[in-house]
Amino acid sequence: MNLVKWSPWTEMETFSDRVNRLFDGSFFPTAWANEESGFNNWRPVVDVYDNEEKIVIKAELPGVDKKDIHVDLKDGILTLTGERSYENEVKEDNYHRKERAFGKFYRSFALPEGLDPDKIDADYKDGVLKVEIAKPEEKKPKKIAVH
Repeated sequence: MNLVKWSPWTEMETFSDRVNRLFDGSFFPTAWANEESGFNNWRPVVDVYDNEEKIVIKAELPGVDKKDIHVDLKDGILTLTGERSYENEVKEDNYHRKERAFGKFYRSFALPEGLDPDKIDADYKDGVLKVEIAKPEEKKPKKIAVH
């Protein structure tokens, strides 16, 4: 038997996850909450990170056609919208479990001021949308040489 060091932060993460699931399921039902609600809402997972040059947003959008994805920037808010079509190839009665969500999605992200909309690139490959936003020159950290 291995001893594992207890960390209160691990407990807080678990608590936070439980609270998030409570609010997601009760007040903002997801598409898989019940079958009668229909598969009309889903929330794709997104990674957001930045480096010295740009801010990068990666969204997992498997099964979404490129023509059904829209990226908009208005008043400093970058919005990803689109729709994943419902596949009706198998009769509902034949499912043992149905977890994939279908329908429209909407994600928005507040961006720093001063971004140039002409310096935003979006690429969709292998079910992943990658949006790269170039940081403005004055926002880049200045490197100072130590002598």
